[in-house]
Amino acid sequence: MGEREKVVLAYSGGLDTSVILKWLELKGYDVVAYVADLGQRDDYDAIEKKAYASGAVDFHLVDLKEEFVKEFVYTSVKFNAVYEGRYLLGTSLARPIITKGMVDVARKVGAKYISHGATGKGNDQVRFELSAAALAPELKAIVPWREPEFFNKIKGRKEAMDFAAEHNIPVKATAEQPWSSDENLMHISFEAGILENPAKKPPKEMFELSVSPEDAPDTPETVELEFYKGEAVKFNGESLGPVEMLKKLNEAGGRNGIGRIDIVESRYVGMKSRGVYETPGGTILMAAHRDLEALTLSGGVINLKDSLMPRFSQLVYAGYWYSDELECLKALVNKSQEFVTGKVKLELYKGNITPVSRESEYSLYDELVVSMDDDLGAYNQTDATGFIKLHALPLKAEAKRRKD
Repeated sequence: MGEREKVVLAYSGGLDTSVILKWLELKGYDVVAYVADLGQRDDYDAIEKKAYASGAVDFHLVDLKEEFVKEFVYTSVKFNAVYEGRYLLGTSLARPIITKGMVDVARKVGAKYISHGATGKGNDQVRFELSAAALAPELKAIVPWREPEFFNKIKGRKEAMDFAAEHNIPVKATAEQPWSSDENLMHISFEAGILENPAKKPPKEMFELSVSPEDAPDTPETVELEFYKGEAVKFNGESLGPVEMLKKLNEAGGRNGIGRIDIVESRYVGMKSRGVYETPGGTILMAAHRDLEALTLSGGVINLKDSLMPRFSQLVYAGYWYSDELECLKALVNKSQEFVTGKVKLELYKGNITPVSRESEYSLYDELVVSMDDDLGAYNQTDATGFIKLHALPLKAEAKRRKD
């Protein structure tokens, strides 16, 4: 018999990836289970034991939390990035760094193949495989959920449970959770199951990171964030690294009911889907950052960023993090943050965020110029006459043409 080829599987320890792991082994591969630590609240020791019990020949847990927040989350915040006006891209930002770790493991162990548990109907399959194509085009992807031999056998949870029992794969003997979830430091997402009907309200017990706004404290909580070149560096005066910063913000946002959204979004693969998200810390971070930019960026730069933000968000959502186009946008946004340094205070109250003060040594706000009580001649109001006349010239020409 020839040597078995190695495949690195992005592994979660859940039913689907455990079944996929065994299926790959039965197909003749040596499966290396890979887990990316992005801050999800998992029992990694238990996941490792389950991987080996399911047939893995090796297990790699890679801590990517610092890089995830610093290079991915903070970059997105610098762009004030939201997809279709609401989604803060928590899952979209996670997939490229998970793939980067998977590629590194594949090269380390000499694997020619990678695999994942994303379905053929979702965005994640695109994100994983486009990221891999950019980082390691020599690697080939094995995707069981797109292979008829697999999905005709494993049609749903019942068949997956039967397959697990047949092959002695350890599975928790609990009732099926009527939705699926995915967590990292940025957020937790919920979809599928009972959420597939967009007319149905999500159950209260589903949420994990935040209290309901109606159950949040009856008095506002004031927090202060300090930024340096667009990145949060202090929380209430305490210097924090990116990971600890997001943890603190998640706690503050969670206890005040911040960051819940329930949306129907346009998947890149062509269908509409319904998703429910909790992004407590990221929502606070975005609100504070945007408020500080209003003080420190010119109107032209704000407008430029706002016009390019949808393109950045679309690229991230669709899986093009490692494209040349996104690299160009990252260079632009980093340049724009040169003077986004200062402090912002916000009040958190029952799901709402209200910025109440902001200050910066690089502020473009001049109180003398804007004041209605200007006695020092900082702004000559008569200059506005010529300004308005010049800007009115093309409008008058258009009016004349319409009349003629």
